[in-house]
Amino acid sequence: MEANVNWLAIIAATLSSFVVGSLWYSPVMFAKVWMKEAGITEEQTKKANMFKIFGISLVLAFIIATNMAFFFGGEVDFTMGLFYGFLTGFGWVAMAMGTIYLFEQKSLKLWLINAGYQTVTFTVMGGILGAWH
Repeated sequence: MEANVNWLAIIAATLSSFVVGSLWYSPVMFAKVWMKEAGITEEQTKKANMFKIFGISLVLAFIIATNMAFFFGGEVDFTMGLFYGFLTGFGWVAMAMGTIYLFEQKSLKLWLINAGYQTVTFTVMGGILGAWH
């Protein structure tokens, strides 16, 4: 089986997760509610190793984008990429997170914020991969 993937599209899709995340978890959108619901303080964020967090997040996003590209196989256009990305983010990722959140007894608000981010991110990644095949 020959892989038909565009590595530049994978890199763009990877970076898109940071663009979506910087907006989604910004003070304008959900930062304060997310911090409250996650039990994270401003002080904790200042002490966090951001190089480690962002570096590992970049690797994980690259793996996600690569996985999606291989699933799409270069046969998906922009519209189908958006649709498949949405189905992946909402139908698999958000629902799997929901199951974990139920057992961990985390709030519905936190699930909506985090699952919403994943759904939007996967949708954007899918659109990029579909458009740029």
